[in-house]
Amino acid sequence: MKLNDLLKRVSTVGRFLATTLFCVSAVAFVWQGAFFSNSAAMANPTATLIAEADISSQVKDNLNKGAKLSKDFIEDTKERVERTANKNADRVEQATDDNGSPVERKANRDEARIYKRAEEDAARTKEQVDRSKNAVESAIDTIKDVFSN
Repeated sequence: MKLNDLLKRVSTVGRFLATTLFCVSAVAFVWQGAFFSNSAAMANPTATLIAEADISSQVKDNLNKGAKLSKDFIEDTKERVERTANKNADRVEQATDDNGSPVERKANRDEARIYKRAEEDAARTKEQVDRSKNAVESAIDTIKDVFSN
């Protein structure tokens, strides 16, 4: 298996795990809010609506914080990959005494390819985080609308 195929698979698995973790944490926040709300407010429908509004806003705030943390983690990972690619290319240049050998040119092409893929993967993963966040927010709004009617 080529290294590029391995990195592509690891990237796909990582993206899937990040999306899954994000959705599970969003569901956990909703679940926790539903069971720890004030039980006295359940007898009074207007108090329940106020509690639901507070819970939904808390969940959305936590959702936004989680999305920001996920995007920061993605950006850090992208930068680490780019730094590693740069280090590897520099090591090859030092080992070949900067003479422009085919190995050095290949290392430079690989570095450029890794940079490009890191940027693309980070952009795709951030887009998936946004999609997951929007899906959870729309589910929260739908649930809130069902209980308010």
